[in-house]
Amino acid sequence: MERNTEIELRLLIEAIYLKYSYDFRDYSGASIKRRVNHALHQFECKTISALQERVLHDPAAFMQLLQLLTIPVSEMFRDPAHFLAIRREVVPLLRTYPSIKIWIAGCSTGEEVYSMAILLREEGLLERTIIYATDINPRSLERAKQGIFSLENIRAYTRNYQEAGGQSSFADYYTAAYDYAIFDKSLRDNVTFADHSLATDSVFSETQLISCRNVLIYFNKKLQDRAFGLFHESLCHRGFLVLGSKETLDFSSYSKQFEPLVKQERIYRKT
Repeated sequence: MERNTEIELRLLIEAIYLKYSYDFRDYSGASIKRRVNHALHQFECKTISALQERVLHDPAAFMQLLQLLTIPVSEMFRDPAHFLAIRREVVPLLRTYPSIKIWIAGCSTGEEVYSMAILLREEGLLERTIIYATDINPRSLERAKQGIFSLENIRAYTRNYQEAGGQSSFADYYTAAYDYAIFDKSLRDNVTFADHSLATDSVFSETQLISCRNVLIYFNKKLQDRAFGLFHESLCHRGFLVLGSKETLDFSSYSKQFEPLVKQERIYRKT
């Protein structure tokens, strides 16, 4: 039975790639299996083969499945010590560039994009910065473009912002309406949102800083190395790479191409 499940899972992932060009073939097996099992319940399918038939013949069903395969888990100023380290250790070095390009890879629904924009505004750098915010999930990108977040999360976001060295009142950055916080449109004036897959797409710009947090944990080692290669190619000389708290360059084939700037906060610099 277990063998059948493995075969069905592999066929589903291959079918998705062939039909829709979304490549999950080098994602972590345990992570994909867990999410597909969850999808079986959501779609009320008894087998992965039944799920495959459904999504192959119904693009709308595939879009539903994509939401489950790329579950966005994010919050503003997530891991405040990380943003504090960027503010203290990276921002002074970014100031030396006449213009700045930042790539937020796997931006999900935009929480990190707005966090970064707020930090850069407070440091006087936002006006000369272009932020590329990319994700493979078009619905997540659409939500990120809107900049509307649930008010029930704002208390936690405010606490994160303060611990991250926030210099203002967090409420200055959004307007409360009904049950939502609508963030200031000017925060995304310099943001370009784009569909981009670390599994299949290539480099698109030279950047000074790349942030890819809590994305690589879902990749196997081969795909992690591909992503690190893209980042290395995209970063300018002595550019910065920022990873999530459970991610590291240590065992990748690119470990010698970067040096830790703030190791504890997974902030690296291209050598």
